[in-house]
Amino acid sequence: MAEQLKRVYGLQFGLLCLSSFLFFSSFNMIIPELPDYLTSLGGEEYKGLIIALFTLTAGLSRPFSGKLADSIGRVPVMVVGSVVCVLAGFMYPLVGSVAAFLLLRFIHGFSTGFTPTGKSAYVADVVPMERRGEAMGLLGLSGSLGMAAGPALGGFIASEFTVDAMFYISSGAAFLSVAVIWHMRETVQNPQKFRLSLLRISRKEILEPRVLAPSLVMLLTAFTFGTILTIIPDFSNFLGIENKGLFFTSFTLSSLAIRFLAGRASDKFGRVAVLRVSTGLLTLAMLVIGSVSSATELLLAGILFGVATGMNSPTVYAWTIDLSHEAHRGRAMATMYIALEAGIGLGALGSGWLYGNENSNFTLVFWSAAVFSLLAFLYLTLVVRREAALKHS
Repeated sequence: MAEQLKRVYGLQFGLLCLSSFLFFSSFNMIIPELPDYLTSLGGEEYKGLIIALFTLTAGLSRPFSGKLADSIGRVPVMVVGSVVCVLAGFMYPLVGSVAAFLLLRFIHGFSTGFTPTGKSAYVADVVPMERRGEAMGLLGLSGSLGMAAGPALGGFIASEFTVDAMFYISSGAAFLSVAVIWHMRETVQNPQKFRLSLLRISRKEILEPRVLAPSLVMLLTAFTFGTILTIIPDFSNFLGIENKGLFFTSFTLSSLAIRFLAGRASDKFGRVAVLRVSTGLLTLAMLVIGSVSSATELLLAGILFGVATGMNSPTVYAWTIDLSHEAHRGRAMATMYIALEAGIGLGALGSGWLYGNENSNFTLVFWSAAVFSLLAFLYLTLVVRREAALKHS
């Protein structure tokens, strides 16, 4: 068994997971403190744009990162995204206006527009099909560890030292993520040299039709995540939670235990079967979050949210890879990530608008987001009828 694991998950996969941990630590480290930081600049009414602008750029860059991942290689695409995080971390302390802050958030979004696309395509190249759900679970586990450690560490640094120190340390984490993958073996056969003509995108290169089903599920479920990212910092303040990163740590830690198991379950029972469970749990989680009235209840609700997202994400990723053509895996993953960014962005904008800085609207915001995960559940239950094709013998 140990030898089999070694063959499937070698050094390259291990480096990829380590880099993913550092990358997700970097940009998640600053998220809980950004609403207060923007408020200090006089931009309280623009909180919804903190996530929306970030995801807008990520979504716009996906067709380019997908095409480049299939042409110049997976590793360069991963490096570009991490370098953007390095530079952004150093720039945040220098912004002195709301406009400059929002512009930097827009630029920072290029990071997640590139790095995850390259990483997911790389995993598809080095892991056999019958282990993809498991592999995506492990990669997601690494990212979730970063998402758990980042906000908690960022909140600690901001409270014990300064917000500027938090930004600089986030930049350092991104730099380490670049160093880890710098000399990784490229998996694209005969990669091309970069040229400007590769940045010309035709309409057929924007979306991969083969993966529209998992992308729709991702779009609907990501709406809830955009809501969480935007509203939870203020909701935590309202409930008296001083470290606004604790909820994020709660839900990401709970997702750690389930990701690997969910990935293996999707390999055995099929992607859609697992997704029906995850979207049902996600709907329940949003309803519960909208009903809590204490800090303890919110953190416990975060555990349920983490279980749901921990099941959902690696299964959607694996389903996308299953349906993709080998020559267009970068484009396929880019399509799925476009849906992810669109869902998060719409969730951020919609929840920010519904919230309107009125504490009485918290329940309305979270329950409204639950409708979207319910739609995903209904789509998987009533529309998708190709489960047998997604099972592995």
